[in-house]
Amino acid sequence: MREVMTKSMARNIFYGGSLFFIIIFLGLSAQTHMYIRTTSTNEATLTDSVKAGKRIWEEKACINCHTILGEGAYFAPELANVMTRWGVDPADHEGAMESLKAWMDAMPTGIEGRRQMPQFNLTDEEYQQLADFLLWVDTIDAQDWPPNDAG
Repeated sequence: MREVMTKSMARNIFYGGSLFFIIIFLGLSAQTHMYIRTTSTNEATLTDSVKAGKRIWEEKACINCHTILGEGAYFAPELANVMTRWGVDPADHEGAMESLKAWMDAMPTGIEGRRQMPQFNLTDEEYQQLADFLLWVDTIDAQDWPPNDAG
């Protein structure tokens, strides 16, 4: 082996290494793309009510206190599985709305030293939309998140 590297040797190492890492990058990208396609959310289940509920979630800044699928603040409970925790049947949209309305209307509780949820004064339609959004989130394959039933 030579002690000195020529320009052509350096060029071949550069091109060979570049080609190797481009192939690795494309292979990992394709594998990730296939994985995401098989586990992503079905857009057909996104109704107008679910979309409106997501807008309410954003406008009221619920993520400033709650987490959803692990994203957000850890001040208040995780809401990805809140409907399951409350025992709401996924097909019972009115029952989900009533449960959510009863919980939110009871806030703040006024108990000293306890975390308090603000009163948002939502309309019945807004409660329904937010409940539909939370029901929809409960159907997402979150890959065993949250790690416990309590959220």
